Amino acid sequence: MRCVAMAIAVLMMFAVGVAPVAAQSLPGSLVSIPTSDGYQLQAYVAVPQGNGPLPLVVMPSSWAENDAEYVGEANHLANDGFIVISYSSRGFGIGCSLDPQCGYVDIDGPLTIGDAGTVIDWALKNTPADANEIGISGISYGGGTSLLAAEHDSRIKAVAALSSWADLVASLGANQTPSSQGIGLLSLASHVGKPGMLMQQVNAKVDGLDFMGAVDVMLADANTPGRSASNGIGMLNANRPAVLLANAFEDSLFVPGQLVDFYNQLAVPKMLLLSHGDHTTAEMAGASGFPNEIYATVNAWFEHYLKGVRNGIEAQLPIRLKSQTGVWSTYADWDAIQKGSVVYSLTKPTGLFGILPTGSLSTAGSGSWQYGITGGYLTAATTGVALVSGALTGYLDLPPPVELALVNRSSAGVWTGPILGQTQNLMGMSSLQISVTPSTSQLTLIAYLYSVDPITGMGQLITWKPYTLLDAAVGRPQTVSMKLEATDWEIPAGHRLALVIDTSDIRYAGATPPGSAVTFSSSAAMPSTLTVSLH
Repeated sequence: MRCVAMAIAVLMMFAVGVAPVAAQSLPGSLVSIPTSDGYQLQAYVAVPQGNGPLPLVVMPSSWAENDAEYVGEANHLANDGFIVISYSSRGFGIGCSLDPQCGYVDIDGPLTIGDAGTVIDWALKNTPADANEIGISGISYGGGTSLLAAEHDSRIKAVAALSSWADLVASLGANQTPSSQGIGLLSLASHVGKPGMLMQQVNAKVDGLDFMGAVDVMLADANTPGRSASNGIGMLNANRPAVLLANAFEDSLFVPGQLVDFYNQLAVPKMLLLSHGDHTTAEMAGASGFPNEIYATVNAWFEHYLKGVRNGIEAQLPIRLKSQTGVWSTYADWDAIQKGSVVYSLTKPTGLFGILPTGSLSTAGSGSWQYGITGGYLTAATTGVALVSGALTGYLDLPPPVELALVNRSSAGVWTGPILGQTQNLMGMSSLQISVTPSTSQLTLIAYLYSVDPITGMGQLITWKPYTLLDAAVGRPQTVSMKLEATDWEIPAGHRLALVIDTSDIRYAGATPPGSAVTFSSSAAMPSTLTVSLH
């Protein structure tokens, strides 16, 4: 397991930490910006010709990246009249792990958040930057820093946070289920820089494969609430910067659901772009200066909200979802996406002579029933491999597949819906309510939703969600309610939905003891249902 996690982590660093830099017509300069506590931030500064004051955009780097990450985008903006400073986040940078002048990674603690203000201060003193027209943008770690900096610094008027988180704990430990692959990736990549004390404690837990312990270390730190922009959304709304968010549906590190909840609470000019792919895959080329639809929107965002260009972006419908077939749909709000909901009742899984018992997703009710499985074992259903599976989904429309007949029914419940008479898009966040009786106090459930060809039985993974109970009532039925991750998935006519629920997945550090008994059920008092939005 450790070797696999390390191999994946190395792949991640090559995937998101080493990006080609496109040649641009405006070379900038390299500088060191002193921090408030005596360290230095490596920075790339691009200043266009002409008289100031000019709008300023600062760009904190991603995890394990440096100031070269955004050189292509920085030069593009500079050619368009922006002063741009792309800088290495605290603890990261070229040679940072051996540089005594480089600070320590504090996982977006107060010092890292404050560095954004330090860079702005430096720009106002050393460039013809306009103090009234300041923006901030970043990918991943840089996106999280951008949101947090905008909460603490009212000078920031526009934000573009890409592949970011809003709730750090909800991203890495959704529903008390740590993402072992995601946490392992971040842990190993931290060694590109200089891990601070908290990061060292997290790394020690990961080295011992204690992923829940790694989450607990984060939760125990007094600064952790301040690492999630969702906890300071009141400050962001008070400062009123224009906020652009863009993430991937299959993001292995910062899942889109927590960002949707954050977006819905924003009371500022805002826009949300969600498309298929994995962490940073949708915008990585744009950061390097290549044509990119995400960065095209980012640039229009800054042109309007920092330069006052009347380009129409403020009049567009603010939510944009892209299906796996490449079609963008736009909506005024999230409620419009969730309209058209269909509530399916889960019926008892049965099969001829007990072979391949399968339940139905029924609109006619389900009655009372029970169905038992043996928990703690993998099945053919899987969320795939972090970064790899999402990238294949986004780039090649190759999501994790499943042959429904190969899903071990002794370790999973399977339900199928009616065959669709016309092509429909499943959109938004589907909701699952399942009644479950565990034989142990610790239980992890993984829900998978597939689009299945009923002739071949082959399915494509649309969305999923883990859920863990750490103090379950043993031997008593209890209702588990969860929202699956957001998506926009085109289901072709002749296909059907399939729901699979098991108790173990290679991506997560589950809690279900192998061999324990798990009973699914439904009754009038505790119905088991799946609610989906079909357009």
